[in-house]
Amino acid sequence: MAKHNEIGQFGEQAAADFLEQKGYTILDRNWRHGRAEIDIVAMDKVTLVFAEVKTRSNDLFQRPESAVDERKRRLLTRAAVAYMRKIGHEWAIRFDILAVILRGPDFYIDHFEDAFFPQLAD
Repeated sequence: MAKHNEIGQFGEQAAADFLEQKGYTILDRNWRHGRAEIDIVAMDKVTLVFAEVKTRSNDLFQRPESAVDERKRRLLTRAAVAYMRKIGHEWAIRFDILAVILRGPDFYIDHFEDAFFPQLAD
């Protein structure tokens, strides 16, 4: 497996563990709809959370969360709509970003709750 894939898998697992420690219930991981993938789908009490995880080995050139651009947000929104239809969810939702930054053997996570407002328009 390529190094960047290993880093990504590590970050997603660390993010899922982090959310569980905060009391979230993980419903799905790596849920796909068309070209979009939702890294983590979780419940935070009564709110359905769609979480995008970005992992970097450092943040010298760009913060991980800045990689969630408008195109990525539209893809995530479309996938979230499909997921909600699939499970019949009609109440509160939120889009979060979890930035996982590796520092040698250590790492830290920045959790951006309600990171963006969903937009379907192209």
